[in-house]
Amino acid sequence: MADLYEVMSSKLQDMSKSQRAIARYVMSHMNSVAFLTVGELAKQVGVGEATVYRFATYLGYSGYPEFQKALQNAMKKQLTTVEQLRISEDIYDRDTHATMEMFEEEVERIREMSQQLNMDDFQAAVDKIVGAKRIFIVANRSAVALGSFLEFYFDVMLENAELIRNPHGISEKLFRIDEDDVVIGLSFSRYTRSTVEALSFAHDRGTQVVSITDNQLSPLVPYSDIALYARSDMSSLIDSFVAPLSLINALITAVGHEKSTEIEQHLEELESVWDRFNIFSDDLE
Repeated sequence: MADLYEVMSSKLQDMSKSQRAIARYVMSHMNSVAFLTVGELAKQVGVGEATVYRFATYLGYSGYPEFQKALQNAMKKQLTTVEQLRISEDIYDRDTHATMEMFEEEVERIREMSQQLNMDDFQAAVDKIVGAKRIFIVANRSAVALGSFLEFYFDVMLENAELIRNPHGISEKLFRIDEDDVVIGLSFSRYTRSTVEALSFAHDRGTQVVSITDNQLSPLVPYSDIALYARSDMSSLIDSFVAPLSLINALITAVGHEKSTEIEQHLEELESVWDRFNIFSDDLE
């Protein structure tokens, strides 16, 4: 991917306005544009399909199919943090307009996730979670933030969720899992090896595996009974978890709806405990 982006970056200043718009869109949608048809990419950028074809040939490819294949192959290599930072410098100017562009892209990520979400898979994931004896959430590095959020609400509602965030503790936590449990893996490009290995182990043990990841080429997918997708890519040294968190919010809400009767009674009991320990502040002044 680095080579492909270096080519686009090096040619950016010499491109036409339409070509520059395509290049910026490609560089800021690293994990999704590789799956768009020429018509879909043209629509997203707001140019004609012929312009997209010419853009591919301008970069030295025989046509859009070869360019798209190069994108998909490049995805597998994954950008380093340094490469992501360099790309962000090509895409964003250091001004308020660039900040607003980033906000708009976050909104677009949520919209794209919601439009592409397979509701049958989503409901199947809800059913597996609701029926699970135990829920193990595997997340590492920056994805731990998402895992902690998911664990907190599932544990409040269901009392059977545990986050495994230490790569070295996975074997001790998972060696007793069976077909009545569910393992939820969260990882996004660049994917953590320990999360992939944990899902592989769970899959081999016959445990139900649900992954929350960024695209169909994610290494989590082959070991998942159900994969739910939300983009995390942005042209920066950090990941964007706006869309994945929105997906997790929807998952928590749906599980809560399925178990509403049991959860209501449980929360009523918790409220009395929270009052006893004075958990929440009453001072709103």
